[in-house]
Amino acid sequence: MRQNPERRAALLDAAIEVLAGEGSRGLTLRAVDKEAGVPTGTASNYFVNRAQLLGQILRRTRERLVPDESVLTGPLDTADLLRDLLARMRRERSVHIAMLELRLEATRRPELREELAGFLAAELEDNVAWHLDAGLPGDRTGVVLLYLAMLGLIVDDLTVPALLDPYPVDGLIDSMVARLLPSDT
Repeated sequence: MRQNPERRAALLDAAIEVLAGEGSRGLTLRAVDKEAGVPTGTASNYFVNRAQLLGQILRRTRERLVPDESVLTGPLDTADLLRDLLARMRRERSVHIAMLELRLEATRRPELREELAGFLAAELEDNVAWHLDAGLPGDRTGVVLLYLAMLGLIVDDLTVPALLDPYPVDGLIDSMVARLLPSDT
């Protein structure tokens, strides 16, 4: 198994593009090689099988979506943090679409479902804990509700953006925060 971290990251980035562009059925090691512009067989030197590739794509999506440290310092405002999240999702559109494809693939692959559920549960718990530790308004349930509301907004924004045209997104974010995380809790 090859260990070149830069090559592995490039292959995973190529796999994300294939997954976002072609869907789960189009994701093969050969397609990853082609997207990465490397010789056929290179991806198979880094990933034992497709299941391992899927798991590593999951982790790579999160590496690419980590917020800039400057966003997480200074006076924090929940609505501004959510606007930054949406902007990152828009910039890294294929990463989030690949993540949606992984969620769909997990409905057919119990082993991926288990890995995805554990990964997302840990991520959600980390986000809730960070929010509460940062002293931002709201309680645990409100933060989870906000996560669910933002996930829906992001999915629609990335897949059918015209649906949200009558509703300015900044206003929706402000309303979500005000309603789900009242400052008096």
